[in-house]
Amino acid sequence: MGGKPGGRGPDEAGPAADRPPPVGVLERALAAGELAVTAEIGPPRGASTAAVTRKAVLLRDWVHAVNITDNASATARLAAWACSLAAIDADVAPIMQLTCRDRNRIALQSDLLAASAMGIPSVLIMTGDHPRHGDHPDAKPVFDLDSTQLLSAARTMRDEGRLMSGRELRPPPSWLLGAVTDPSGPPDAAAARLAGKVAAGAQFVQTQYVFDVPAFARWMDQVASLGLLERCHILAGVGPVLSQRALHRLAEVPGVHIPAAVASRLEAASGSPEKFRAAGEQVCAEMIAGLVQVPGLAGLHIMAPGGEGTIPGILRQAGLRPRLT
Repeated sequence: MGGKPGGRGPDEAGPAADRPPPVGVLERALAAGELAVTAEIGPPRGASTAAVTRKAVLLRDWVHAVNITDNASATARLAAWACSLAAIDADVAPIMQLTCRDRNRIALQSDLLAASAMGIPSVLIMTGDHPRHGDHPDAKPVFDLDSTQLLSAARTMRDEGRLMSGRELRPPPSWLLGAVTDPSGPPDAAAARLAGKVAAGAQFVQTQYVFDVPAFARWMDQVASLGLLERCHILAGVGPVLSQRALHRLAEVPGVHIPAAVASRLEAASGSPEKFRAAGEQVCAEMIAGLVQVPGLAGLHIMAPGGEGTIPGILRQAGLRPRLT
């Protein structure tokens, strides 16, 4: 899982059973039952990893890993693998996101192998937004596989040492496999969507933004009833709404439900940007404090695009402390 094969030559590496125990920081936390905390870093639009390094250092004492997004919203940015290596250099474990939008199965499997070879301990697999929604709307979409299909292929590569073609991998790759899920809608239908990804190989999932803790708790009850909590770790997605523009944009994102009471509270703080920002941070801290009480929750995934500097203060406000290891 999180560790690399060792003690054998490249032509002698065996299947997953021959690997050492998990060693990734996130994987250790999940296995130990700690409250895992991850955050998200978007690669810059430019040929430098300096911004990633700066944000990783800022978050280092508070998170077990950072997601490195893969051309999120179908916009061209510095490659996720390069930024993942920058995070490693900053002593922060990366979760390299990999989307199916831009690559066929040959390139996807190649990138998965590269991630393992370069010591990237976790990979989060997504289908990806259509190019029409991004900054290159005329780009040709690939979508050779969807996220569930790629999860299954990645699990086979890791656990059976085989490519989709059936050819053997020597040595096989090793990473913790993650996915995303949307807990909105009827709890049974939302839990069924998650079940498909767990069956395909997801070991942890990060959810869409949660602003309604009671509704999320009902979804978690349904997830537990399907036996999924024994097979997969759930990290609830949260994040501060730092401006009115962000509030209106989030309200239009599929799967994001902002209760009227929360929206009204934020709107009431619209007298100044500073006041709104403070209210957004407070609401996020309250969401975190409520979520950590939900039975079965394995952790939190903090999303604050452009506002990563607020994350340590929000976690402290919610009653969390810097991690010790």
